[in-house]
Amino acid sequence: MAEPQLSVRSARARALAHHLAKKERRSVSQVVERALELYAKAEEPVTETASEFWDRMNRDYATDVDLESIVDELRKPYKGIDL
Repeated sequence: MAEPQLSVRSARARALAHHLAKKERRSVSQVVERALELYAKAEEPVTETASEFWDRMNRDYATDVDLESIVDELRKPYKGIDL
């Protein structure tokens, strides 16, 4: 049984695939498969809305900090230059 084939009409895509295969010491088909897998993964749709995202960020990472009290606590008066 013959191997499945993929025909690409772009000379640039073919040259790039061959260049990467040589550089990575892999077959052209391995390079193309990996590139398509990464592309498919990057194109997965976002499943949460913006408001859900911000709610999750607040829940997981937000902490209430009284910044003014921290600044007041660490503030030291400037004594001026020592003459």
